[in-house]
Amino acid sequence: MQTRMTELFGIKHPIMCGGMMWLAKPELCAAISNAGGLGNLTAGNYDSGEEFREAVKETRSLTDKPFCVNITLMPSVRITKELHQEYFDVCCDEAVTAIEISGTPLDRYLGPDAMSRAREAGVRLIHKLGAVRHAKHAESAGYDAVIAAGIEEGGHPLDDDVTTMVLTPRISETIGMPVITAGGIADGRGLAAALVLGGSGVMMASRFIATKECLANDKIKEELVRRQEYETTMICKTLNLQMRCLKNVIAQKVLDVEAGQGTFEDILPFMLGERSKTAWEVGDVDMAPLAVGQSIGLINDVPTCAELLDGMVAQAEEILGRF
Repeated sequence: MQTRMTELFGIKHPIMCGGMMWLAKPELCAAISNAGGLGNLTAGNYDSGEEFREAVKETRSLTDKPFCVNITLMPSVRITKELHQEYFDVCCDEAVTAIEISGTPLDRYLGPDAMSRAREAGVRLIHKLGAVRHAKHAESAGYDAVIAAGIEEGGHPLDDDVTTMVLTPRISETIGMPVITAGGIADGRGLAAALVLGGSGVMMASRFIATKECLANDKIKEELVRRQEYETTMICKTLNLQMRCLKNVIAQKVLDVEAGQGTFEDILPFMLGERSKTAWEVGDVDMAPLAVGQSIGLINDVPTCAELLDGMVAQAEEILGRF
């Protein structure tokens, strides 16, 4: 299945992994790339540029296929602008295949020179966004592709609250760059739909948690198989930083604080990254907000990454051939 996305990144399947704190590490990244997709190494997992550089090298020891790096340019207690700069510098020094930018556009956060440096290093730039106006900016700024992320996605969807079904065709009819669809995608039906809507492929994150190579505790994977599409919720809307996560004890506590007009300082103890890191490791579903999307309703098993990607493409090809 060749598309503009596979041609741009030199991959077999038009499927990529999104950024995932504490989970998108070398093992999972390499497994996805070896399976023919575009694996994701999330820079925010690392506390320094050199630590991140070692992770890039470790990933390369596990795969000789293309992979991307996620750099999320959003407010963070732990990750400073200086550290973001270090992540970016390492990506250029190591000439990774691509950088997936989430949040503030790279050209506005690190300046226009960052775009030139990435191009000189041969690094493709992808911007994950949720609005046509932002896609127009990405095209004018010189990005290579955009990810149209609908409100269904886990993590931090744009507060325009536009669905994947509407966002993909709107962006694809507005700009000339490859458009990658995200939000609510977990199988070949979603891949086929994305292509029909004008996308060149899909990005998934929640689905990759429930794979054998993901480092998440098996209890979390079993929980995602059990949960349904209506069992996510949006928190932190009062902070203008809405987050879709699994409905659990901590998510409800955050909602209760928000309902009582609590402040950022009141909410922060529930949102600390170490809580999420520990929750994924030990399998405590109620310990932290777990960023997952509505696609959990479509997760019914825990395959290997190769089984997942091969099955998705086969299903998509069968559907597209039938119609």
